[in-house]
Amino acid sequence: MTDLQIARAARPRPIAEIAAKLGIPEDSLILYGRNKAKIDAGFIRSLQDRPDGALVLVTGINPTPAGEGKTTTVIGLGDALARLGRKPVVCLREPSLGPCFGVKGGATGGGHAQVVPMEEINLHFTGDFHAISAANNLLAAMLDNHLHWGNELGLDPSRVAWRRAVDLNDRALRTTVVGLGGRINGPVREAGWDITVASEVMAVLCLARDLDDLRARLARMVVGYRRDGSMVTASDLKADGAMAALLREALQPNLVQTLEGTPALVHGGPFANIAHGCNSLQATRAGLKLGDIVVTEAGFGADLGGEKFLDIKCRVGGLAPACCVVVATVRALKMHGGLSRAELGGENVAALERGLPNLIRHVENMRKFGLPVVVALNHFVSDTDAEIAAVESAASRVGAKVFLCRHWSEGGAGAMALAREVASLVDAGTGRFAPLYPDAMPLAEKIRCVAREIYGAADIDLPAAEAKRLAAWEASGFGALPVCIAKTQYSFSADPKALGAPSGYTLPVREVRLSAGAGFVVAICGQIMTMPGLPRHPAAETIGLDAEGNIEGLF
Repeated sequence: MTDLQIARAARPRPIAEIAAKLGIPEDSLILYGRNKAKIDAGFIRSLQDRPDGALVLVTGINPTPAGEGKTTTVIGLGDALARLGRKPVVCLREPSLGPCFGVKGGATGGGHAQVVPMEEINLHFTGDFHAISAANNLLAAMLDNHLHWGNELGLDPSRVAWRRAVDLNDRALRTTVVGLGGRINGPVREAGWDITVASEVMAVLCLARDLDDLRARLARMVVGYRRDGSMVTASDLKADGAMAALLREALQPNLVQTLEGTPALVHGGPFANIAHGCNSLQATRAGLKLGDIVVTEAGFGADLGGEKFLDIKCRVGGLAPACCVVVATVRALKMHGGLSRAELGGENVAALERGLPNLIRHVENMRKFGLPVVVALNHFVSDTDAEIAAVESAASRVGAKVFLCRHWSEGGAGAMALAREVASLVDAGTGRFAPLYPDAMPLAEKIRCVAREIYGAADIDLPAAEAKRLAAWEASGFGALPVCIAKTQYSFSADPKALGAPSGYTLPVREVRLSAGAGFVVAICGQIMTMPGLPRHPAAETIGLDAEGNIEGLF
């Protein structure tokens, strides 16, 4: 059975019953049909004085077309912890329509480790991303309207920093020209679009503590610069109030369930290659108050989502994970060892061993944050005993235990050994979390620190113009912000073809952007784009409706 068939065959429990497991009263739910709901902001506020449960981060190796399964592992681990009698809450990111219709397909887990309703979560869900797109584009419209009506703020049209957003992959929108057709349409200027998950509005929503914090963050977002270099903000355009109104309901976390009835908070955006790629702080903090163990994921490999979760989200939210799970597959490690996708079916221990340095570096990197680390090895039927033994041997040399997981085929029952180890680490409380770098470190040095300590680079190549921008932002009071590095997800380096664990190279920093509202500085490296394109044969070609109106083709 396909993931969609498995999900469609499930019989989800009423969402009020799932909420009751966490002590959420039915009148604190804002229902979106029978199987999904938002949790009322008033109830979220009432949780403030409750003690926190433990936080478990699930991250992974650098992704490959062979598949790794972070989301599936988060769900399987949550279900397994529930089988152990714990009170887990699964916290996931919402799927973006871009990859759903592009390469990846859905993002609700797989096999018997899924969150449901699968089709609704993947397509539109509760409308959060549409609200974020609308808020983003309202600000863009108000900016261009301000230019049209005389530009009282003195904004330099050639130094507008704000871009429009849509939650689709559309390379034709990367660079655009607006205002064509005469003076009535506003001044002509070069502009561009990002995918919605790369919008600063998405990061603001994900990192806001409450509605007041949301509006304050929206207000200080920088939309451009005057000719003297001074900043123009969303507050200057008087756009922050209307944007907050559009985002009021979107800020409330979404409650759904796994196939086994474990509560899941699915809220906030993916794409840790071009954004910070974590679920919302609101959802994570609510989960910590409602359950005894929160299992959450960070996007792509531990070099991207894992590092950003620890250096950005945990820093902003005052979070301290108890432990970290690094997800890998034998198949993916063999691809890091040089095999093509067509060659993955047969045993090849030599190729596996060439790819294992990728896993080992991720394990060692996560330990740099003071976290106990275990490895979840997602099992495929093609895995051989010799290959599994090679992974266990390599991990043991750096003191990491490997747990063979079959949650895709068996649900929570297939992740019981991993769950027992995670529960043991949580109860032992041996983690001593600390961010990689201090707030006081200069911005350029923060980028260099991540490049050297996490990516294995020897240094960074920072153009003089970008270094000047960083210095100007420090002089303006933004020097204490963390950095959010945008680069390819496929490699530790900025070269997607450099698999395994490359080292000693120079990381090229192409551009830096200030996200003053979100509270970080973005460093764009290599050829990574903030608006992806579609592949030659996008997944959208196979998605449609059957004769009964049911969705087909999601995976």
